[in-house]
Amino acid sequence: MDNREFLESFSREQLIELIEIYSKNWLALDGVWFQSIEQAEGMDAAMFHDERAWERFTVIEARRIKSFLKLEKFPGLEGLEKALRLRFYGNLNKASFEYRDNSLIYAMEKCRVQSARHVKGMPYHPCKSVGIIEYSGFARAIDERIECRCLSCYPDITDESCACKWEFTIAE
Repeated sequence: MDNREFLESFSREQLIELIEIYSKNWLALDGVWFQSIEQAEGMDAAMFHDERAWERFTVIEARRIKSFLKLEKFPGLEGLEKALRLRFYGNLNKASFEYRDNSLIYAMEKCRVQSARHVKGMPYHPCKSVGIIEYSGFARAIDERIECRCLSCYPDITDESCACKWEFTIAE
């Protein structure tokens, strides 16, 4: 039996659980390598490498999701919303989507990374600079017309109701 046949032997519920396990494993790896650099070389070095990694990974992830969803070349904000829901951490974090004035507002209501750092007594991850790279790159890979603007993200929290908040618009 090959791996695909083995996966096909699981129920729908088991496969959903497996996706959650894979997501947690991926997030753990992301945190482990980051914290390794943070402890050895400091936050600035860890952030430098985090930004470089997300600059490349986010485009790879977006293209694969776009292909999976069979989105057209310019799927707009609706296509972006679908793709954001399928990100690797999409089922681990709690997020909301709102359409307002020709824009999509994406709010990360609960962030597993920040929650884990809080529980461990670590300072919050200063993720705004990485988030700008990550969300802008992801959105452009879904639809090159989409622009991203940070509304609130640590360390520049302007909305206490969420971990971070992003606005996506179609460039004129």
